[in-house]
Amino acid sequence: MKIIAFYLPQFHNIPENDEWWGDGFTEWTNVKKAKPIFKGHHQPRVPLNNNYYNLLDDNVKIWQADLAKKYGIYGFCYYHYWFSGKMLLQKPMEQMLANKKVDIPFCICWANEPWTKAWVGEEKKQLIPQEYGGKQEWKEHFEYLLPFFKDERYIKKDGKPFFVFYRPNIVPCMKEMIDYWNELAIEHGFKGISFAFQSGDYDWDNNKEANYFDYDIEFQPPYASHWIYSNDGRIVAFLKKMRRLLGGWAGKHFGIDIYRYGTAQYKKMTGQTIVNYDQFWQKIINAKPVRKNSIPGAFVRWDNTPRHGDRGQVNVGTPEKFEHYLSQQIKHARDAYNEDMIFMYAWNEWAEGGYLEPDEENGYKYLEAVRDALQENDEFPAYPSAFHNEDAARA
Repeated sequence: MKIIAFYLPQFHNIPENDEWWGDGFTEWTNVKKAKPIFKGHHQPRVPLNNNYYNLLDDNVKIWQADLAKKYGIYGFCYYHYWFSGKMLLQKPMEQMLANKKVDIPFCICWANEPWTKAWVGEEKKQLIPQEYGGKQEWKEHFEYLLPFFKDERYIKKDGKPFFVFYRPNIVPCMKEMIDYWNELAIEHGFKGISFAFQSGDYDWDNNKEANYFDYDIEFQPPYASHWIYSNDGRIVAFLKKMRRLLGGWAGKHFGIDIYRYGTAQYKKMTGQTIVNYDQFWQKIINAKPVRKNSIPGAFVRWDNTPRHGDRGQVNVGTPEKFEHYLSQQIKHARDAYNEDMIFMYAWNEWAEGGYLEPDEENGYKYLEAVRDALQENDEFPAYPSAFHNEDAARA
């Protein structure tokens, strides 16, 4: 079983973040300033041994890769930020490509949203727009990605590089871009590209974009929230009202925000910040595949209060609960989905609570839970070796 963890690169300084958020801003800024918002709320989260790392340090990336493999995480899915040729937070992934000692399989997810101030509640304030252009721009983007696709560590599915779109429903030229990228991939010796989309809560069964993709990833916990909130008449009524107010635009774009608005309404209606961890996981392990090529998801926990304060929501269990549910999800992926991949939220989403890296509260317990759940099911992965030298051979 290949558990692939989403990987956030925002743990190093970039000029844009310094300008927008203040000098020295990284994801650790949000993590460190977090405060508990109810009795028993564990904030701020502190990495084990105060390891507030800088991702521009190759030793950090080597440590992450070795640690992930030790406990059975098969690979990382790097978030990639491309805006018509302008990139943000690209250096860790580029350094990884250049350094074969970061020896772990990987794939890429294009976080193809506009860059906004959503983290502070200003979703409509765009810092960088997302525009897609035409063939010239698509070719430029493909050529940037090509060395990653060719790397021996890059994850293939059906013999083709596996590439994820975060929000394909906002791409007006989705089919044309996919077709052209497949043509370019074949020109460069591949059979094409295995395209997937990261479905959080969008109603993909009723949207033609889904048919352009080979796979969809059931991104958790947002997808579980879709199942839960879409069966809550109060929240459905709220969403329908918003769609009427927003008009046709909402039919294409609004569904992706059901988690954000659903959780806001949940809090308004119940007065609760805490969401039931077991309820979410029960939805996940009892779900049927959304489509015939759905790839199941999993999540460690969710707590985005470091970013959103009392507007946030908390969905946190224990390492023991996580192991129990992950073990069931491994069986579920194998039996109900006939799938050898699970996408995990996440490796290092510290400001949203979705991280596997060791912290002061639990040490390595969440990583140990992954290892034990895999071993319980006789599914601990075998890893391809990407780094070949005399030292590796002797080891």
